[in-house]
Amino acid sequence: MTISLKTIALAGAAVLVVGAAGIAYAQSAGAVSAALSSGEVGEQADGYLGFRSTPSGELRDEVDAINIKRRDVYTKLATQRDVTVRDVAVTVGCETLQKRVAIGRSYLLTDGVWRTKDEAPIALPEYCVQ
Repeated sequence: MTISLKTIALAGAAVLVVGAAGIAYAQSAGAVSAALSSGEVGEQADGYLGFRSTPSGELRDEVDAINIKRRDVYTKLATQRDVTVRDVAVTVGCETLQKRVAIGRSYLLTDGVWRTKDEAPIALPEYCVQ
C-alpha cells in the first residue's frame, strides 16, 4: 500500500481533529482510560483503538463509540480530500504511533503483534512517512 501525497498532507489536520474527537475522549472515558493505562487497549496502525485482550462489555462499548467517532472524522476528511477513508485512517495511525503513544502504552502494528512502547521509537510500517 502506498499513501498519496494528498493523504499525507491531511495527516496533521486529521490528527488534531481526531485528538479532539477520539483520543481526548478516550483518555476521559473511565473504562478506556484504565484500559489504556493497563495496556488492555491500545492504538493500532489502522488509526483505531484495539483490544490486546478480551474486553468487558462496558469497555467494548466505550472503545466502539470512540472508533465510530474516529471513522466519522476520517470519512469527512476523505470526502473533502478525495481520498479513501482507509488512507486517512492509516495516515492518522502512522502519526499517532509516531507521536502520541506514551511510554508504557500498548500498540499494534500491521504484523498483528501487540507491543508496549518503550524509550525507542516505534518501528513504523513501510508506508508511513517519517
